[in-house]
Amino acid sequence: MGQYAKDLTYYLTHSGYSVTMLTNKQVTVNVLLTQLNNYSIVIWRTNTYTWKHIEYWYVGQLDNSGVETQYAADFANGWMNGNAGILGVSLGFFSSHFTNGTLSNVKLMILTSTDSDAFAGFFVNAGATTVIFANGVVNLSFGQIDDLTDQVVASLSMGQSVYSAVYNVVSPFAQNSNPEDPLDSSYTPPFWYAGDGTLSI
Repeated sequence: MGQYAKDLTYYLTHSGYSVTMLTNKQVTVNVLLTQLNNYSIVIWRTNTYTWKHIEYWYVGQLDNSGVETQYAADFANGWMNGNAGILGVSLGFFSSHFTNGTLSNVKLMILTSTDSDAFAGFFVNAGATTVIFANGVVNLSFGQIDDLTDQVVASLSMGQSVYSAVYNVVSPFAQNSNPEDPLDSSYTPPFWYAGDGTLSI
């Protein structure tokens, strides 16, 4: 995420939080299953791939025989997949592992990923107070979604509620969604939230 990661760290640090940044292979299935509840705020930036008509979200951990043995039941049920060489998890993974109370210490989750609205509800049901998600396709290549995430976190760090932070980022795009040139496509950031919109950090 380059500078965006530094910005996020700055905003959260100046809001009184200690920040742990995990990248790529440091993000493991074990981290998802055992560590998320140790944090007040979790920002997960990933994306998806499809294998045999099932959508998977990349974890970051590389696939190997040891992991496939350790999580044999998840692989057998199609909840985990390593076809891309990197582990991916499906909706079945989220619904089976994130059950009531497993995220009771998490105030806020931000899911920066394509179709993260599909599993945001599982995290709310697991106890996360509020989950900001993307309800559409996210392109991680050009930095736009990272910039929008930065704007949301910056607004939160200034005391805005989740509702205000998300609405204020999305609204200018939505209000100007008619492009000047009919050949230009309109764009509305695919951000919204589930849970308590009055939450502030």
